[in-house]
Amino acid sequence: MVTGAAVLLLFLQNGGAFLPRWISWEETAGCNASGEYLFSLSKKSVTVTHANSVIWTSPNNVKVQKALFCDADNDGQDELVLLCWKRGRYGKSKPVWVEKDERRWSQHLFVYECAPDLVKPKWMSSYLGLEVSDIVSNGKGAPYGRLWMTDLEGAVSSWVWDSWGFTKEEGSISFAAFGDLLTHEPIYRYGLQNGGNFDFLFENMRDVIADSDVSIMNQETPLVGELSMVSGYPRFGTPVQVGEAIADAGFDVVTCATNHALDRGADGVDFTKQFFEDSGVVCLGIQSRLEAEYKPYRMIARNGVQFALLNYTYGTNGIALPKENPHMVHLLENEAQIRRDLAKAKEEADFVVVFAHWGTEYAQEPDDYQKKWAQVFLECGVDAVIGTHPHSLQPFEVLTDEGGHEMLIYYSVGNYISAQPEQSCVKGGMAEFTVSLTADGYRISAYDLKPLSIIWENGRYGVDFAE
Repeated sequence: MVTGAAVLLLFLQNGGAFLPRWISWEETAGCNASGEYLFSLSKKSVTVTHANSVIWTSPNNVKVQKALFCDADNDGQDELVLLCWKRGRYGKSKPVWVEKDERRWSQHLFVYECAPDLVKPKWMSSYLGLEVSDIVSNGKGAPYGRLWMTDLEGAVSSWVWDSWGFTKEEGSISFAAFGDLLTHEPIYRYGLQNGGNFDFLFENMRDVIADSDVSIMNQETPLVGELSMVSGYPRFGTPVQVGEAIADAGFDVVTCATNHALDRGADGVDFTKQFFEDSGVVCLGIQSRLEAEYKPYRMIARNGVQFALLNYTYGTNGIALPKENPHMVHLLENEAQIRRDLAKAKEEADFVVVFAHWGTEYAQEPDDYQKKWAQVFLECGVDAVIGTHPHSLQPFEVLTDEGGHEMLIYYSVGNYISAQPEQSCVKGGMAEFTVSLTADGYRISAYDLKPLSIIWENGRYGVDFAE
């Protein structure tokens, strides 16, 4: 039985205010990356040991909710981070406009550096500004280390060290992915006859490209720099001005592992890769003759989130890869190698996206080949798959493995633009999805497909959103 006197004594011991009842106090232990320093959290207090000796104990007036070692400030060395409580919002260097600190308990974040025989303060928050139920490290090394905080509503936010203290990062990243850009003769002829300006291809997409954090175009055909090399179906050579229009429109990424990738041989691959890289556009799925080492994926970062992007094609229209450059085009054929590619990408990235050039042309449903590889991707923990090549729209869905991992897959987003006469080729789509931080890491929080229509008028081709 708790007496009124006992309650009063507890109230006074807490500085005239109770600690919130929702706090979950941890009892845990841990060590830094080298194992040189160990901490133990018990009864709201932390001790740090080094060489089997206790070198530090948290202050008596601080109640520790959670402790962890991580590289909080991205300097390559682990720090001790405490999510803790103390009376008053401010410390010794409180702002001059605070005449009297409050007596209530408030939540704080304390960061300490560990030296051989001491633990010294590095940064002490005056007040967090939110009630945090949990805090973890994202497990990444410098410069990608982050602290993830979960509030009482279950919302997770990412915090990065910024010169002096932590800054909250934008929590969501938006993607917009488009289908096959097939520059058939009527399309390139119109552009070349109008001064070589192909901006008309993207004039209705500029706003959505600008509003997306990551925008992707499937550049189906190789670029060429000489007019004499320009051609259409079946062996494409696309004017370099189309590439200039892609870059000018603001695309971040192009996928180039397609069945037409070798239409202009190794020279076409070299030229295409060099052009996009020089233009600041990430080029996936092909490697120039200067890139001897196999590079199955590229990493891009947005808002501190690391994305691994991979691009494969089912084949190259019977054109053999150069024996001296077997990785010139990334092929969707060696399952063991692709599983290794994906495992390595998962280790490095927060989120993995595969762009697959696959399926049966003009089919409106995925075939067995697509379904087989979709299962491989799901088993490997891929987060999103964007399919191209059938030139027509196919379904999209979320697949879930036995462990609960979800993978968003667009089997085919159809054409972006082409001069193909088939009715199914006139309708394409823009895959759009948003990646957000959750308690389980970065996951897709929203997704959709916006229908597109190819427009032809007086010899001029264009694309717009369908009604």
